[in-house]
Amino acid sequence: MNVRQAFVELGNLPTFEGAFKGSTLWAGKRFDRDNFDIHWVDSDVVFLAGTGGGIYDVKWNDSLRSNFSLYGRNFGDIDDSSNSVQNYILSMNNFIGPVQVMVSGMRAKDNDERKDTNGNLVKGDAANTGVHTLLGLHNDSFYGLREGSSKTALLYGHGLGAEVKGLGSDGALRPGANTWRFASYGTTPLSKNWFIAPAVLAQSSKDRYVDGDSYQWATLNMRLIQEINQNFALAYEGSYQYMDLKPEGYNDRHAVNGSFYKLTFAPTFKVGSIGDFFSRPEIRLYTSWMDWSKKLDNYASDDALGSSGFKSGGEWSFGMQMETWF
Repeated sequence: MNVRQAFVELGNLPTFEGAFKGSTLWAGKRFDRDNFDIHWVDSDVVFLAGTGGGIYDVKWNDSLRSNFSLYGRNFGDIDDSSNSVQNYILSMNNFIGPVQVMVSGMRAKDNDERKDTNGNLVKGDAANTGVHTLLGLHNDSFYGLREGSSKTALLYGHGLGAEVKGLGSDGALRPGANTWRFASYGTTPLSKNWFIAPAVLAQSSKDRYVDGDSYQWATLNMRLIQEINQNFALAYEGSYQYMDLKPEGYNDRHAVNGSFYKLTFAPTFKVGSIGDFFSRPEIRLYTSWMDWSKKLDNYASDDALGSSGFKSGGEWSFGMQMETWF
């Protein structure tokens, strides 16, 4: 049976002493415990997942703790049911107070000789190894300025590590691929009934799939919550993204640049903590308007932008959403 997660944890073992006292052993298939995202942008900052094992919370002293893990995973969607391990990821994740330092190495043996189900070579110049690093800051205040919370991360990846968001998920990356990614968001109350959450995401990637290609983009986002009562709020959200994409002909894609815009209005019902951006469950009615530069329609024939019924000039969407944490 294919499942997203199925793992066992053993914690607080009485025979574990010293640095290992209070640590947790685990094995199975899982999403790493310390992944984090910008939830309302629907984008992970870092996503480590697969089948393997490791140990959490090795405490070297009162302010320094470490996690160690070894994951095996397939390329592509982690929910793929093929059960083939194509990439191994060895990761060390350190937390020094609010600072996070994560280092990962990966190896996919003979990835440059990998063939598809028809026996055709997938990509003869694909990388077999890669490295990935993350430097993060997790604040329990709004950037040290006022009440709230904030998280900031700078990521770098090389070779197979150049897919910096989903570690080890892209098997087409070249040995010389390099990617930098910056992410930051914060939440804070503006008054008794108003709450704000700004976010920024930016990424620059070069020599990713072919020599000389370049993919650069930056996103600005802001969500506002207006509390009406303890169970009902109005949410307002705006996003802007600029893209400069130069694929150098990879997969018949074309060089384009331009902007994307999105506005959303969402009446929201919650059981409580109405101004908390992370509390769930919630039910949302929403209406969104989006538009983008006409040039972006020409990026790729298999891309959503420019597809039938989804071209630049303005698009509306309406619907209902539910969210809960498991």
